[in-house]
Amino acid sequence: MTPSAAPHGPREPHAPREQPATGRLSAVQGTALYVGAVLGTGVIALPSLAAEVAGPASLLAWLGLVVLSAPLAATFAALGARHPDAGGVATYARHAFGERAFAVVGWCFLLAVPPGASAAALFGGAYVAAAFGGGTTTTAVTALVLMTGVTAANAAGLKVTGRLQTVLAVLLVVLLLSAVALSLPDARAAHLEPFAPHGWTAVAPAAALLVWSFAGWEAITHLAGEFRRPARDLPRAAGAAVVIVGALYLLVAFAVITVLGPAAGDTEAPLGELMARAMGTDARFPAAAAAVLLTTGAMNAYYAGAANLAAALGRDGALPPWLSRGSAAGEIPRRGLGLVAALGLASLTAVLVTGVGTDRLVLLTTGSFVTVYAVGVAAALRLLPRRTAGHRAAVVASGAVVLMVAMSGVYLLWPLAVATAALLYRARRVRRAVREPLPEPRVVAPRRPSE
Repeated sequence: MTPSAAPHGPREPHAPREQPATGRLSAVQGTALYVGAVLGTGVIALPSLAAEVAGPASLLAWLGLVVLSAPLAATFAALGARHPDAGGVATYARHAFGERAFAVVGWCFLLAVPPGASAAALFGGAYVAAAFGGGTTTTAVTALVLMTGVTAANAAGLKVTGRLQTVLAVLLVVLLLSAVALSLPDARAAHLEPFAPHGWTAVAPAAALLVWSFAGWEAITHLAGEFRRPARDLPRAAGAAVVIVGALYLLVAFAVITVLGPAAGDTEAPLGELMARAMGTDARFPAAAAAVLLTTGAMNAYYAGAANLAAALGRDGALPPWLSRGSAAGEIPRRGLGLVAALGLASLTAVLVTGVGTDRLVLLTTGSFVTVYAVGVAAALRLLPRRTAGHRAAVVASGAVVLMVAMSGVYLLWPLAVATAALLYRARRVRRAVREPLPEPRVVAPRRPSE
């Protein structure tokens, strides 16, 4: 029930309940989850897509988003430390703006994960197909295997997921640094000219594509209650991840531009091309391994966050209550995970049948994440105490969000449609709750002293 509701007014289907933090994730495992969620598949394909749009000037888009990601990460870490709940940003939206905002943000995040997972899995599958052949069939089978494997890992619980993510993060950092270090001897300063072949205005659409690469700072908030000490470990994990992710993105993007030159925008597998320049043609196999690791890390983190969110939405009435099992910290939200996995497979099937390009999936997903960011930062400005580091970060992040919203353009229509569906569903549940008779109060006889 919202604070303004009268005691005997319309009942909310479920009263909101935040869960105390009783989890097992350490700061190191949290850093690994952040790195997997944010680094993800962006580094596989987006350096070449951005180079195609803006040429070497795309490096400015990368740098700008690295700088803007720091206050975003700090904002959501501060919120997660103060409100550790499976609802994540949706919970913060409720505290700041009420139940409708809770439903809208929850649905926007939840329904962004399936198309995002489809795009990620297909990115990884394309690398495997390039290494082993088989074309579209290999790509599709690899995507299906990745989705199934990530679902199984999350079904085993966050203890397994956290350890897996730590191993993946270490392997990813080693592979990416090796690819950059071995390819940089082939870098040429001449490849930076002309710096802006498509004009300076091309930097903005390149940055719109790259927002995908920096989505993820909000994803771990759904796991805040799973940290041992959220107030301490969550900000530490976020800070370490900002440094690691920012450095790796800039290094890879610089290497793609200066090593591949004009061909940077023509390849679908820039990381593989870097490895091929450094190691020879057989580098397609380690490139495929890197792509699979990157894809698994991103999907693993997002499936974990989305499953927890689905359980929280079921717990608090924004989705059917049968999804609520597993919403408490330390529990495994298997029903929520099943919903996320089913929607992911449905999205993958639709993409394969219709032939929709992955760039469209990327932009649809980023439109939803930008919406989540916008409401989350607005909630932070209300909830975080003034003159604290978290509130100051939120003030800076609000400017970043305004830029992201402006760059998303027409792709904000998708989260608008999702928000409408969320509000209609919530209104229907509230009407049903009003029609149901209130339960008879249970009368308990007082105990006599002798009892």
